[in-house]
Amino acid sequence: MGERPNILLICADQWRADCISSLGHPNVKTPNLDALAADGVLFENHFGQTTPCGPSRTSLLTGLYLMNHRSGRNGTPLDARHTNLALEARKAGYDPALFGYTDTTPDPRGKHPNDPALTAYDEGVLPGFITPMHLPEDMGAWVSDLLAKGYDFAGREDVFRPKRNFRKPDDRGFRFIPTEFPASDDETTFLTDFFLKWLLVRETKPWFAHLVFFRPHPPFIAPEPYNDAVHPRDVAMPYRAATSEEEGAQHPLLKFAIDKLRRPGEFDELSPLDIVTTDDLEIRQMRATYYGLVNEVDDQVGRIVQHLKATGQYDRTLIIVTSDHAEMLGEHYMWSKEIYFDQSFHLPLVIRDPRPDGARGVRVKELTQAIDVMPTILDWIGQEVPRTCDGRSLVPFLEGRVPDEWREMVYFEHDFRQVRSQEVETALGISSDQCCYAVIRSKRWKYVHFAALPPLLFDLEADPHESRNLAGDPALRDVLLDCAQRMLDWRLTAQERTMTNMHVGKGGLFVRP
Repeated sequence: MGERPNILLICADQWRADCISSLGHPNVKTPNLDALAADGVLFENHFGQTTPCGPSRTSLLTGLYLMNHRSGRNGTPLDARHTNLALEARKAGYDPALFGYTDTTPDPRGKHPNDPALTAYDEGVLPGFITPMHLPEDMGAWVSDLLAKGYDFAGREDVFRPKRNFRKPDDRGFRFIPTEFPASDDETTFLTDFFLKWLLVRETKPWFAHLVFFRPHPPFIAPEPYNDAVHPRDVAMPYRAATSEEEGAQHPLLKFAIDKLRRPGEFDELSPLDIVTTDDLEIRQMRATYYGLVNEVDDQVGRIVQHLKATGQYDRTLIIVTSDHAEMLGEHYMWSKEIYFDQSFHLPLVIRDPRPDGARGVRVKELTQAIDVMPTILDWIGQEVPRTCDGRSLVPFLEGRVPDEWREMVYFEHDFRQVRSQEVETALGISSDQCCYAVIRSKRWKYVHFAALPPLLFDLEADPHESRNLAGDPALRDVLLDCAQRMLDWRLTAQERTMTNMHVGKGGLFVRP
């Protein structure tokens, strides 16, 4: 391509894989992502490695499984020894810039007890990034912008309050009420505006940007006009059992998670609803508002792509759009992403390769993982992929071919311990170190192995909603055993291996490529 190309990695927080209109979703409007996919590659079976935000972003940006980076909870420090996408890209001459957040909790070793880094909840930045616009949990820069425009907010704690004196129609739910500010002043627009200004002086200079949208992450409250993008009457109810008690009987962790969501505000801040027992209108409205938030993010993606085209940068920019994790949206009575169902881990991934021979309008059916993004970018720019990286390059797919010996399964994990409160440990009668599960998933079978709780086995062909646990079925004992053996094989071969292919002895240091 001549001069060094640009890299744009966009990550929208909590975006479900099925929420792309070109995939046939009946409510979501994503014309801009659809257009990008038509001019690039859409990966239909793409999965994240873990949840929630901090751990999943760590896997995305380090290329490591959770079992190797071990930053399993928001607030769990990331060992400073790990390299990452930004540090490796610097070796290729890039100065990676972050717009948004990485939810990284820095390694506390060597820091003084009074260091503010030890009191800032996962608000650090992954090493290697410069931060033209950092928007951690307090969203200080954006909230300050709202205050400068004359809005009356105490701070981040009430910036997403429902608009006062708003007359809600009877056929709309609580989450139809919009924010106090319109979309033109929303965080999604604010971040895009800042990024586009940053680009103005870089039209002829190679750049690397990681743009992170907070939306469609909860709270599920949208600015006007996106609160009215989808009518709740047009939205289907989520798949779930007849009662939450029946649903929770599938597994002790699911029962615990459902019960916890009964607390108003537990999932959706500043909401008075018990989202487990609330009526159908409110459930449909929450889903409709989520779809509106996806629509909002898509519009900002469209602005960015249009700017790149207008400035002649589109055909020298590798564009990747994905998410950190997904969202349950009420299925199985669950909201958020901290449960073992596919709806928590199945992610969107669209990549547009600007090279003249890059694949166009291709839909990839093969199983891919979030940890593949880092080696893909490094491979694409000609930078060596670290041996520690657990993922594989997707560049062959971008060239219209399937890589040799591609994986037949994906793997993801979840650490659900609550170190400070011990709430889940007490409820389930297990220790913090036992609060974890690992999943091995093929296109048909899905096996969930818990450290100290019963396993789960689902036949995804016969039961795509994962409603029937077959782990206790004697007729499927061989399937269960095969899945368990494959999981053990995976953990044995993918565990940390930085220096495993090195040997010190006669002749000096030997390194097997």
